[in-house]
Amino acid sequence: MARFVSTLFCSLDGVAEIDPAWHFPYFDEHMAAAVTEDYAAAEALLLGRITYDSFAGAWPDREAAGGEDADFAAQLGDLRKLVATRGGQDLGWRNAEPVADLLSAVAELRTHANLDTVLIAGSISIVRELLSAGELDELRLLVHPVLAGPGRRIFAADAGLQPLELVRSEAFPTGVVRLIYRPGSLPGTGDYADAAHELGEQT
Repeated sequence: MARFVSTLFCSLDGVAEIDPAWHFPYFDEHMAAAVTEDYAAAEALLLGRITYDSFAGAWPDREAAGGEDADFAAQLGDLRKLVATRGGQDLGWRNAEPVADLLSAVAELRTHANLDTVLIAGSISIVRELLSAGELDELRLLVHPVLAGPGRRIFAADAGLQPLELVRSEAFPTGVVRLIYRPGSLPGTGDYADAAHELGEQT
């Protein structure tokens, strides 16, 4: 059964709309290894239209150029790519297919016994929708130690309470922290009285 895994670069203040000025200075061999790990497990990509257009506008040319990133570009080209879009036009990159109804497509993909990891790269709107619907199985963040200020954030201000379970963390020498979360629950039913008691125990 398919599981849906999101991978996002973000700033410490939650901006996931990447600005090269604060992203690329932190991209080292540790981050490259994390990205490689994420994509190695992917059997399909689920992309929003903006992210897809960004990928399709760059990676086919990089594959053709045969540079250092050509193998990764070919890997992206070979993956099945599901693109959330209302348009019916040709998407212009091999193995890309449009998805008109996101949640219906997710439900249908979950019935495939031979499909495991569907990776959501970037695509903030898709991450938000799947989180809201309880359909995101894993949230992977590469948090940069920088306050980005303006830019689109991962989590909508009106998203509501969504507890997560931290299943893995790793700090890189640059200060980037890799955090992997799954849906979770609150650790208890504590209130202020419980907190006051814990503080009292420490004094």
